[in-house]
Amino acid sequence: MKKIMTNNVKEKTVEIIFFICACASIVAVCLICLFLFAKGVPAIGKIGVFDFLLGKEWSPNDLPASFGIFPMIVGSLYITAGAIFFGVPIGILAAVFLAKSCPKIIYRFLKPAVELLAGIPSVVYGFFGIVVIVPLVRDMFGGNGNSILTASILLGIMILPTIIGISEAAIRAVPENYYEGALALGATHERSVFFAVLPAAKSGILAGVVLGIGRAIGETMAVVMVAGNQARMPVDILMGVRTLTANIVMEMGYAADLHREALIATGVVLFVFILLINALFSVLKRRF
Repeated sequence: MKKIMTNNVKEKTVEIIFFICACASIVAVCLICLFLFAKGVPAIGKIGVFDFLLGKEWSPNDLPASFGIFPMIVGSLYITAGAIFFGVPIGILAAVFLAKSCPKIIYRFLKPAVELLAGIPSVVYGFFGIVVIVPLVRDMFGGNGNSILTASILLGIMILPTIIGISEAAIRAVPENYYEGALALGATHERSVFFAVLPAAKSGILAGVVLGIGRAIGETMAVVMVAGNQARMPVDILMGVRTLTANIVMEMGYAADLHREALIATGVVLFVFILLINALFSVLKRRF
C-alpha cells in the first residue's frame, strides 16, 4: 500500500511538472504576442496601414521619413519560394532514400551528416554562401552574385535537415503492410514507395515542409550575408533584395522613436505570416 501511494505521488508530481512546462510555453507565446502587438500596431496606425504594407520606399532618415515595407515583403516571399523550389524536392527524395533504399553501411554515415547540417550555425552557412555560392552564381548568371537566387539556394540547403528528418520519420511510421501489399499486387519497389507509402505519409511530410518554410521565412544572418540587402522592389532573381528579418536586424541597433516602432511593426507582419502558414497547414492536415 505504501509503495502504491509513493508511486501515485510520483506520478502526480510528474503531471504537475509537465503541466507547468506546458503553461510556461503558452505564457511565453502570449507575452511575445502582447509585446509585438502592443508596440507594433500603434506604429502601423501612425504610418498608415496602406502606406506601411504597400509603400515601396523605406527611408527612415529622410524628411519626411518613409516606412513602406512592401519591397521587403515581396523579397521575403521570393526567397522563401526559391528555398521551397530548391529544398523541398531534394529533401523529400533524400528522406525516401534514407527510409527505403539506403544500405545500412551508408546510412550510418549519411544520417549523422544530415543531422549535422541542422547544428551548423547560420553565420557559417552565410560564410559558405559568400565563398562558394556567390562566386558560382556570379560566374554562371552574371551580376555581383548577391541576389535572390543566391539566398534561395542557401536557404534551400538550410531547410534540408528539417524536411529530411521529419519526412523520414513519417515514412518509417507507415505500416510495412502498405509496402508489402503494393509489392504483392505486382508493383515495383519504386512504385510501391511513391504510390503506396508516400501518400500514407503525406501528413508528416507536409509538417516537415511547413517547418522548413517557417525556418526559411525567419532566417536572418545567412540572408543578410548573401542577399544584397537593397530595399527595393525585386524584378529579377539576380537582383539584391532585403527581407523583413534582414531589415529588422540591420537597423534595430540604431533605430529610435517611430523608426524603432516601425521595425517592431515589421516583426508583427512577419509573425502574422508565420500564423497564416500554420493555419494553412492545419487546414491541409484536416483535409488529408
